[in-house]
Amino acid sequence: MIAPAALSAVPDSTTLPQLRPQVRIVIVGHVDHGKSTLVGRLLHETGSLPDGKLEMLKAVSARRGMPFEWSFLLDALQTERDQGITIDTTQIRFRTNARDIVLIDAPGHAEFLRNMITGASQADGAVLIIDAREGVRDQTRRHGYLLHLLGVKQVAVVVNKMDRVEFSAERFREISDEITAHLTGLGVTPSAVIPISARDGDGVAARTPRIGWYDGPTVVEALDQLEPARPLESLPLRLAVQAIYKFDDRRIVAGRIESGQLKAGDEIVIMPAGKIAKIRTVEGWPATPVTVPQGAGRSVGITLDRELFVERGDIIAHVDRNPQDTRRLRARIFWLHDQPLAKGDSILVRLGTRESRATVVAIDKAVDPGSLSNDQASSIARNHVGEIDISLSQPVATDAYADNPRTGRLVIEVQGRIAGGGLVLSVDAGQRAAPVDIVPVESALSAGERAARYRHNGAVIWLTGLPGAGKSTIARALERRLFSRGGSPILLDGDTLRAGLNGDLGFTPEARAENIRRLAEVATHLARNGHIAIVAAVSPAREDRASARRIADDLFREVYVATPAEVCESRDPKGHYAKARAGTLKNFTGIGNDYQAPEAAELVLDTTTRSVAEAVDEVERLLATTNVLFDDIADLAANI
Repeated sequence: MIAPAALSAVPDSTTLPQLRPQVRIVIVGHVDHGKSTLVGRLLHETGSLPDGKLEMLKAVSARRGMPFEWSFLLDALQTERDQGITIDTTQIRFRTNARDIVLIDAPGHAEFLRNMITGASQADGAVLIIDAREGVRDQTRRHGYLLHLLGVKQVAVVVNKMDRVEFSAERFREISDEITAHLTGLGVTPSAVIPISARDGDGVAARTPRIGWYDGPTVVEALDQLEPARPLESLPLRLAVQAIYKFDDRRIVAGRIESGQLKAGDEIVIMPAGKIAKIRTVEGWPATPVTVPQGAGRSVGITLDRELFVERGDIIAHVDRNPQDTRRLRARIFWLHDQPLAKGDSILVRLGTRESRATVVAIDKAVDPGSLSNDQASSIARNHVGEIDISLSQPVATDAYADNPRTGRLVIEVQGRIAGGGLVLSVDAGQRAAPVDIVPVESALSAGERAARYRHNGAVIWLTGLPGAGKSTIARALERRLFSRGGSPILLDGDTLRAGLNGDLGFTPEARAENIRRLAEVATHLARNGHIAIVAAVSPAREDRASARRIADDLFREVYVATPAEVCESRDPKGHYAKARAGTLKNFTGIGNDYQAPEAAELVLDTTTRSVAEAVDEVERLLATTNVLFDDIADLAANI
């Protein structure tokens, strides 16, 4: 059964209440312009505070000897209350007469623009707040440009602290004209510019005599005028794969439905590979299987009608409305890193649950959003905006933001930190313009028939270790031993496959990962058809070997040939004892220094303390104790 945290089932549709329109709104502005005060006041004016909450906070403030502030309602962290600045995004829910509002309070301080990107990227509309005394600041302009960058088209502007300028209509018009011109220049027309005093309540939910010269909407009325985004359920299906679980005899693909709907029996395509299958069942918690359609926002698990390799980062869609697979895309980004982003830089791109190394191949339209001045286009400086072309190291499935905002946003990381984010503007289609109806053909022979002839089940024996450790020597001896007893072993030597199947690959980390993936796919295919695939490959990266294990699943047995480095250096490339050649030492230095030893191999062998025959004996015992080899009819019956 799938854990409650992983999946959640939708109740029968007849039990669901009538839904009101929901609008997600981000509130942004320069630090100390009064965002938190406005949000606290909105909660009070709309009757959204729990009973006694306001009185409790007033009492706490009195005990501390400090005046009550509306912003205290949002200060969930003690550090925020002590420092007087909001340092993260907070989501607040309340109801107006016409809408269910999800208000996202985003940081205004320049240091916390990373967090603001997270908040604004989720929003349908925005409230931009400006201090009437300070007026439009550089940070205000940056926030406006960032809203434009993230595709937020509905913006209501609030001019706060009008009480500090004696509710001057002239000062209000001055600010209104300036910010309207700025936003219009970005292609965003403000839905309203509203004078308020969040502390006293003027203009928040009611027009007061002090703003009698203003005849526009209040803040609450302006929120009611913002339109919810196109319902995600009406967009094409996009299920971002998060993990694959094995329960009983089921392989459950788990993830979140970002848009669209799915149900059992749907024909789907797994992108970017383009493999087609049908959904056999939809799994959920606490009831499973789930029989009603599942829509956007739900975390579900599905089983397929055929065995296909699916991994984290894949996108599942309906076959007639699939995303594009690509290695190249164009994006508009807001850059946050101290070091400018330059052409040729290596970055990590995250699109949903997919991560891929990438290279910046072009930079265009670099802009300082504070001044809207164009910079030289060879780099993008901190807090600046630009359009870039990105070349990805592996295919990804994505949509342009204009087509699907849930899958059209990206985040850029540098050295483990978020360095920027933005929108996918366009996607260069990969070689596969449409899904490929791949229908695996099962062997005419059953696993039981092969096991009865060979006296073993299929398996992948993965020998890893430093160059010269003796992997190939052990693999060849094991192949001979298993063949002599009537089995069907097949040797897959890493170097041999690099001379043929993998001859197009280099030795970058990405190419090595692809080399291991291909080895694992071939070995797994052989093992599923009853053979024992013996892989001898350095496979230096622990994550690459973990990926091979995920592909082969329970067929995988890792054997670590743990021969010390000083011994490996005195052998030729295939592990035979001999005086080391210069090429061997170069090979050892290039790979050996990067080698990551297994942490939980099924078997560890050190050929300095064992003969080849003794090493093969130990591998054979491993196969016998893990239900791969058997000797008699009773064992055969028990293991098939």
